[in-house]
Amino acid sequence: MSDHKTYHEPEALISAKEDRFAWRRKIKSNPTTRVIYRVVVALVGLAIVAVGIAAIPLPGPGWLIVFLGLGVWASEFDWAARLLEWVKGKVSAWTKWLGHQAWWVKGLVGIGTLLLLLAIVWAMFALSGVPGFFPDSIEDRLKDVPGIG
Repeated sequence: MSDHKTYHEPEALISAKEDRFAWRRKIKSNPTTRVIYRVVVALVGLAIVAVGIAAIPLPGPGWLIVFLGLGVWASEFDWAARLLEWVKGKVSAWTKWLGHQAWWVKGLVGIGTLLLLLAIVWAMFALSGVPGFFPDSIEDRLKDVPGIG
């Protein structure tokens, strides 16, 4: 039994030999560049997820941005790939369930989603004020909403 420590390559979703991209095979074949690449993937994924989380309360694709960052991580990290598969399964199950519901259930889900979006926009305007890029007539009407003006 040897007392010296040996370098063990970190577990990756795709090994260097199996990777379909030549540039990534080259990076992964060298232990030093592989570690640098994994750190870059981790940081880029983190930046995308952070932007997505910040965008969740705003109107727009906040969750989609979070899932995009998770996809970046999943390209290199097993835990992220498992989490992404779990999330995709939940979204698929929700979509399938909703597809089998009566029209009035779909309508209630739509109304609930709209109310949630309006509550988020109201809270955002109540905390930070009405953005100045709205036309004056719309800005004046929004300021008449209780809690915003």
